[in-house]
Formats: sequence, C-alpha cells, structure tokens
Amino acid sequence: MPLPDQKTLLGEIIEESAVLSVADLSRIFAVDERHIVELVEEGVLSVIEIHSSEWRFSGAALRRARIALRLERDLGINLPGVALALDLLEELQQLRRERKA
Repeated sequence: MPLPDQKTLLGEIIEESAVLSVADLSRIFAVDERHIVELVEEGVLSVIEIHSSEWRFSGAALRRARIALRLERDLGINLPGVALALDLLEELQQLRRERKA
C-alpha cells in the first residue's frame, strides 16, 4: 500500500506496431479530437491508413504526439514551430546514429 505522500502511476504499454485512432490519441493525451486533426494538418503526425473514413496512426505516433504536445504546452510553441522542431530533432538523431556507425 502506497504511503499518503506517494503517487501511483497507471499506464499502459503500447507497441510501435499498434494501430490507433484519432479517438485513441485524444483519450491518451486528454486533448480534443480536433487538436489531433490539427496536428495532422500541420504535418506533426502522419496518418498510416484510412479505415472506414477514420484515420489510423502507428504506435510510433505516440512518441511524436507526446513531444509535440509538450513543446506546445510547456514552451508555448505554435503548431508550425512544433512541426519544425520535431523535424530538426529527428534529423539530429539521425545524424548522431550515422556518426556512431
């Protein structure tokens, strides 16, 4: 039993191969579905398939969405800036991987 000043974290592990809907991402990040649509429209998130007129995302989109929403919330960066920052972060990671190889 946790002590009164300890917090219990609940979560679920989602594999990168998982397929998620707009509603899933909205629920996971506690944002309006319209905001997920705006992330797609700005190029922050990519749709992997359209199933029955509903967008689907890979589990890998979770990481990108989490970072995007934190940049937006914590640093006050607008969506075009978030998209640019994410692209630059990914390019930096790629360069570091190439340098190690």
